[in-house]
Amino acid sequence: MDLIRTVPALRPVGKLRLEGRTWVIDELEPHVCIRLKQIFPRIPKTSTSPFKLGHDAATCADLEWFTSRYSFTISDTDLGELKGGRSLFERSAAEMERIFLPTWTPPAVAAGLKPGQDGRRYQHEAVEMWYRRGSLLLGDVGGLGKTYVGGLACLRPRALPAAIVVEAHLQRQWKEKLEAFTTLRCYSVRGTMPDRERLPGGDVYIFRYSQIRGWADVFAQMRIPTAIFDEIQKLRTGEQSDMGAAAKVLADNATRRLGLTGSPIYGYGIEIYDVLKFIDPNVLGDRYDFIREWAPDGRHLKDPKALGTYLREQHVYLRRTKADVGQQMPPVNRIIHTVEHNQKDLDAVEQIARQLAITATSGSFTERGEAVRELDWRLREATGISKARSAAGYVRLLLENDQPVLLAGWHREVYSIWLEELKDFNPVMYTGSESPAAKDRAKKAAMNGDTNLMIISLRSGAGLDGLQYRFSDLVVGELDWSPGVHQQLIWRLDREGQENPVSAHFLVSEDGSDPVVISRLGIKSSEQHGVNDPHLAPEPVHTDVSNLVALAQRYLEKGARQNRGAAE
Repeated sequence: MDLIRTVPALRPVGKLRLEGRTWVIDELEPHVCIRLKQIFPRIPKTSTSPFKLGHDAATCADLEWFTSRYSFTISDTDLGELKGGRSLFERSAAEMERIFLPTWTPPAVAAGLKPGQDGRRYQHEAVEMWYRRGSLLLGDVGGLGKTYVGGLACLRPRALPAAIVVEAHLQRQWKEKLEAFTTLRCYSVRGTMPDRERLPGGDVYIFRYSQIRGWADVFAQMRIPTAIFDEIQKLRTGEQSDMGAAAKVLADNATRRLGLTGSPIYGYGIEIYDVLKFIDPNVLGDRYDFIREWAPDGRHLKDPKALGTYLREQHVYLRRTKADVGQQMPPVNRIIHTVEHNQKDLDAVEQIARQLAITATSGSFTERGEAVRELDWRLREATGISKARSAAGYVRLLLENDQPVLLAGWHREVYSIWLEELKDFNPVMYTGSESPAAKDRAKKAAMNGDTNLMIISLRSGAGLDGLQYRFSDLVVGELDWSPGVHQQLIWRLDREGQENPVSAHFLVSEDGSDPVVISRLGIKSSEQHGVNDPHLAPEPVHTDVSNLVALAQRYLEKGARQNRGAAE
């Protein structure tokens, strides 16, 4: 086979060949090596020839452009593969962009919708993008109907059977919604043992995240063309857990994958890598490449805006706000209110918290990890308890004004105080301790007007729908480290069907863990906004100190100040 030059008029500066699914570049001159590494950040700066890149459409487009600047020796067969990949990339990009033009018409759904039912244009846009590409992370803000997108996706040709993985409290909601607007036969998987539960013939199998670890072998053998992960941020730790490993088996054996979440980054920016591994394992390369290129400290993104733009250019991430789809709603009124705290509650953990803080900053690696986690738990619980009665008093004022309240917290002891202080308002509970059936009863009681007070766990609100018809006031009585958790709760109320302006009341104390949590929320939020809205995000703030170590350091500094004061 003859070898040809990519640019015949120029002297070749290297060789380019295709080996299987890998492009190999070698015999490069030094100055071209430097330029190649600048254009392809996935190639480590310290690596030497031969250099290797994956054979995909996007890489072919970049390589073909590079060979128009520098001449390479390449076979005519490989050159045809290179140009073909570039053409595929250009056609695919043009087709994707055409979906969002006013002239695009959603394809008719052949069958599966109930009479009078259909999706909205922006929902069909997401389904079309997913169907063409085969994988999509849909990051629409809460309230835009991601459940309907999932249902419409299942109605596409060759999409069934589908497996949908959801949080435990959303399994019934998904089944009810799908059966309300489609004719799909849906089955809610009950347990974790396939040998005790035979899956019936059906179109859609709805699994809970907590049970999929037992179904990994079934996922490997069963033909499931479509895998949908609702609230996919549940997989943000990757394959480290049995749940994540089972989800990866499901994803790898599916033809198409769809991830749904309004908060793909819950805490640290590195989470976006682990989330996308379940959607498109190739788009961000291997973990080493991603960290070197995007997150040098292994945790924070060095340029969230650039990553957000890149993911959109690859058409793997789609996010729309309410304004983007024409939903005009008043802005959420965020109120940060300082409440009194009972210093005795904080003093009660003073001695052990101080010892944990010392261990967290000076102990061995294992000791530091255990100490910071226990310090976080003890001090945040003590902070919640110290302000629980003041928070209850604040909520009482709203309730006595006939305003239904969604009250969010985390610790059982805090819930107990709220239940006692507000028992005359007949509160119901929607937390991690209740069964899905008990949560459903609590929701129905709130929706039917049997109570104006629902106490909800900070991390139990993702994906929950319907509360907007009764509540417009959210009171966050305990803070979470993640701004995504707070936003998920706000979206439960700030969504279509809400008739009143939404108010989010954040009750904070001047002591305990609250001051540190508040200061850290801005750091995490900057990474979220950079990826989600790269053209609108503020400049990111970076730090190499973890949340919990910062908490320990502040606690030690507080003790030092108190000691100096006593000495004076």
